[in-house]
Amino acid sequence: MAERIDASTLDIQEKLVSINSVSKTVKGGRIKRFTALMVVGDGNGHVGYGLGKANEVPEAIRKGIENAKKNIIKVSLKGSTIPHEVIGEYGAGRVLLKPASEGTGVIAGGSVRKVLEVAGIRNIRAKCLRTSNPINVVKATFEGLRALRTAEDVAKMRGIPVQAVRGKSSVSAPTD
Repeated sequence: MAERIDASTLDIQEKLVSINSVSKTVKGGRIKRFTALMVVGDGNGHVGYGLGKANEVPEAIRKGIENAKKNIIKVSLKGSTIPHEVIGEYGAGRVLLKPASEGTGVIAGGSVRKVLEVAGIRNIRAKCLRTSNPINVVKATFEGLRALRTAEDVAKMRGIPVQAVRGKSSVSAPTD
């Protein structure tokens, strides 16, 4: 498990992804409550999401932000895009994330776009492949971002030089 990132050290921006109202019927009538899906990030590779539930919208948003600050992850970036193509899956949600060249911008749907913008990714193409449920789409996006690895990360994990990972030299991996 990766170490926990302290949100107080980051310059956090917050975005509301979706608000959902739910009602419960009891003997005295209906009770209405709200859920707010929030995304926070510093625009420099750190991003988190949280779900807040409360009787009123502002309180649900506050709880969502609080929860999101506890779930911040570090995203591997290559300039202003991602290092490689990846598919993130969570439940019925599947999100395809593809790197894009400089000047492309963020080509993505609503929920995915908000996550990528607060993460600081400025050039990317993304597509929701199955469900459009905002909660599952955001969680699938996070699974995709969590799976990203740069060549430096892979070389460090394998204990070999970066050139061997990229395939630019004749250096081969150690054999057993």
